[in-house]
Amino acid sequence: MRIAALQHDITWEEPEATCAHVAPMIASAVADGAGLVLLTEMFATGFSLAADRIAEPPGGPTEAFLADRAAEHGAWMGGSIPTLDPAVGDGRPVNRFLLVGPDGTRHAYDKLHPFSFADEHLAYAAGDRTVTVTIDGLRLSLFTCYDLRFADAFWGLAHDTDAYLVVANWPEARRHHWRTLLRARAIENQAYVVGVNRVGEGNGLTYSGDSVVVDPLGEAIAEGVDHAEGVVVADVDPAVVADVRDRFRFLPDRRG
Repeated sequence: MRIAALQHDITWEEPEATCAHVAPMIASAVADGAGLVLLTEMFATGFSLAADRIAEPPGGPTEAFLADRAAEHGAWMGGSIPTLDPAVGDGRPVNRFLLVGPDGTRHAYDKLHPFSFADEHLAYAAGDRTVTVTIDGLRLSLFTCYDLRFADAFWGLAHDTDAYLVVANWPEARRHHWRTLLRARAIENQAYVVGVNRVGEGNGLTYSGDSVVVDPLGEAIAEGVDHAEGVVVADVDPAVVADVRDRFRFLPDRRG
């Protein structure tokens, strides 16, 4: 599968403006052969803790935007949306990473680790499960931003994962951590990692992007340009994962 990571700017807390902005980037990615297009964490609003203003119900306008693009282009769309879902949590919204298919199929992952350093845990409830889905023979495990720091969550899914998808709003001040951890998760789990991060300014923070597709040996096979919007595209092949794991039998030695 060809996967596109959209390294894009965000108009703060204005989802209509941001959706209009990224729509041509999505079209460009699909024109380049992408079967799955990933936007960033809280891609339409920025990483805002004003959950009372920005959270949408399931099926809300930002989710509908993803569904409409998926149907229009015949490709999967993904990104996270602040979602107030009465069926989950404790009355607070969740930071929900959605994958939406051309036929309307939806897969949802609620961020396991709210970013307490910035008080995300006060505005958004934590998810309670990991999510792995299979699309066109490719096994994909979904994670969001701060989850990247918790290796055990990735380890537990390794045997059933060909590629980890990580959507983020990761500030430039800690870009070295982002870059290093993406490669570490790929190397230790012998799987692809697709990390997509925003650029621009948001609520006083600067974002450098550093979006990347890392192969199962930890090599970057496609990268975004620092601080610049763009589409990062790479082919992700489960046969490569199987070959690496067969040649380097490290996973069976993992204990615990």
